[in-house]
Amino acid sequence: MSSHMQTLARRYAEAGLLDHLRRALITRGLDPDRLSCDDIAAIDQLHVGGRAASRALAARVGLEAGMRVLDLGCGTGGTSRLLAAEYGVKVVGVDVTGPYLEVAYWLSEATGLKDCTGFVHADAQHLPFPPATFDGVWSQHTLLNVPDTAAALSEVRRALVPGGQLWLHEVVQGPSTTSPVFPVPWADDPAHSHLLSLDALQSLLSAAGLRPVHVEDVSQVALQWRRKHTRREAGREDSTPGESAPLSPELIFGQRFLEMGRNVMRNLEMERIRVVMGAWVRMD
Repeated sequence: MSSHMQTLARRYAEAGLLDHLRRALITRGLDPDRLSCDDIAAIDQLHVGGRAASRALAARVGLEAGMRVLDLGCGTGGTSRLLAAEYGVKVVGVDVTGPYLEVAYWLSEATGLKDCTGFVHADAQHLPFPPATFDGVWSQHTLLNVPDTAAALSEVRRALVPGGQLWLHEVVQGPSTTSPVFPVPWADDPAHSHLLSLDALQSLLSAAGLRPVHVEDVSQVALQWRRKHTRREAGREDSTPGESAPLSPELIFGQRFLEMGRNVMRNLEMERIRVVMGAWVRMD
């Protein structure tokens, strides 16, 4: 794994995350070894739009029971579990962040989904799978962390069966020529943010042998969702000391998450970023 990806992994989570989350669940009256997907939605769907966005993309792409799906940049495994539980697919998640994968293993076992989800420590630019392994590759807010997008997309195509599809939910550069406001959940500064314009991303997808099936700009939906959650998070700042706050991504990202969330909202409002989702099929 490259030094950049090692730095990225350390930036996302330090050792001890699993124990930290287990304690947080216990504090809130939950059994950390017997959970539902609803119990943990706030800490295992870390992308803009949460579960609603995952379900919106899944509804558009024709998932079928028994499909083999790769979840690229799976984080704590929330979407892997959602797809397995709601669509009956078999999912393998990959991520560069070891502590996230420890959490993913634990939560899949705690929710009874360990037999239909698996997790591998790997870099999207160097996938450890034979050619034509997966019917579909799922990716949410992953390419924005990848320095060599072309290499990652080449690996995606290689991992797909002929006719397989890439299902993408991604943050891209907006029409504004001004750099986004940092920090944001995926980067603390511009040096570690690898946003592309939609046109540039489409060109790389085409060069990798992936043809668009449908592409949709969902920025307004993302902005509405982010505004709602920013208001909710601001309310938590005013909560009574000692009171157990609801689960939130702050448990994973730390105290700067409130600032990160506000900056995502501002960047969407100022069109410095956009959010898109769609499907691309492997061309042969």
